[in-house]
Amino acid sequence: MTTGEAGPTQDRTGWGEQVNALGGFIRTQRQMAKLSLREMASMTRVSNAYLSQVERGLHQPSLKVLQSIADALHLNTEQLLRQAGWGGEAAEPESPPRSAPSSVEEAVRAETRLTEEQKAAIIGVYRSFLDL
Repeated sequence: MTTGEAGPTQDRTGWGEQVNALGGFIRTQRQMAKLSLREMASMTRVSNAYLSQVERGLHQPSLKVLQSIADALHLNTEQLLRQAGWGGEAAEPESPPRSAPSSVEEAVRAETRLTEEQKAAIIGVYRSFLDL
């Protein structure tokens, strides 16, 4: 196993990819919310250095940190947990039908057929129409 080289290793089946995807998702959501790392750090009570490492896929945040991030970004904690790989895809089909999303942004974020980049683009256009 190689560690300490150019970046985190991905020896554990998809672990590195999963952490990178979570970090990218958090970064995209933060940027769409027009928050700086410092602003989000203040809102989450987590250092901006640590948040930066989470966004770059260098750390898998704890459940408490993920909940703080979800609150700061006005996201559903379950959605962020699924991005972190803690949502249990096997249990999802057995879940009862969910109620309708309460906002356009939640509906876009919940859409499973779109990539995170597509979701970010749609939400960005939507917000530009609202002058947010």
